[in-house]
Amino acid sequence: MKRFSLLLSLSLAATLSLVGCGGDDGPSIVVYNAQHEQLIEELTPAFTEETGIEVDLRNGSDLELAAQLIAEGGASPADVSLTENSPAISAVEQAGLLRKLPDEAISNIPAQYRPESGLWTGFVARSTALVYNTDLRESELPDSLLNLADPEWAGRISFSPTGADFQAIVAAVLELEGEDATREWLAGIKANGTVYDGNNVVLESVNAGKSQIGVVYHYYWYRDQAESGDISDNSALYFFGNQDPGAFVSVSGAGVLASSEHTSDAEKFVKFLTSNAGQQGLADSYALEYPLDPAVELAPPVKQFSELDPPEVSVSDLDSQKVIELLTEAGFL
Repeated sequence: MKRFSLLLSLSLAATLSLVGCGGDDGPSIVVYNAQHEQLIEELTPAFTEETGIEVDLRNGSDLELAAQLIAEGGASPADVSLTENSPAISAVEQAGLLRKLPDEAISNIPAQYRPESGLWTGFVARSTALVYNTDLRESELPDSLLNLADPEWAGRISFSPTGADFQAIVAAVLELEGEDATREWLAGIKANGTVYDGNNVVLESVNAGKSQIGVVYHYYWYRDQAESGDISDNSALYFFGNQDPGAFVSVSGAGVLASSEHTSDAEKFVKFLTSNAGQQGLADSYALEYPLDPAVELAPPVKQFSELDPPEVSVSDLDSQKVIELLTEAGFL
């Protein structure tokens, strides 16, 4: 716990990007946003038009903003917390900083993508996937993400372990396989792999043939295909099945701070994100992440959310503290 507290304290030193969107003439809320800045900036004008509530976005990473909230406690100016992956908002939940959401804010989201406590909800998701150079055949790919630690993959894989994306994947491996197996897997992929800083760099390395396989979330590949194909045209995407850890679906979380002085407006914002309109806005955005409302789907060619076969992982049980410890022990952090 001391190590996690130290990491949280260190992360507070990182500079947060402050994007002021609020006005002085009407109601406004402060949103600590660790989801993609562009995505939330696309959605907030529709919310403001619908409700008249302005949104002041304060953007940062999952760990930065979780640390900020925990450090500020009841004195935080934040009304809403948005995270890119669920371990960060689980840490905020465990610190006792969230208030229970009203039923209408969570009713569109399947139960497996929100905690039983009702203190926050998932609102959008992404699937773990392999991107592979098309010099390989799909039949040559491993049956499980765990197999990437096997000696046959030495020098052939790449990943970005310092970001919240990969850390969430490790959290799923930890929950599904246990600490010893996760430690062994991390040692294996460290021996086999090349570390890059960012998923787009992983994508580029595979496309250029520097690596045969990369571990990413699905939308990086689909997004580049939609935009230009510059770093994806020599690669393809592979989805694991059979509830493998490599089929893990990570959710972005939304919660209202217990200390908020604008509770009703904050709840309206979360309700908007999970509403049909908000979920359709997510589906229509550039992001190509998966809305969690089963009534809303992404347009082809993105693999449909209903076709995924993710493992059953409780979104509140992913242990970010232990993941940080294991990644540090393995030499990734």
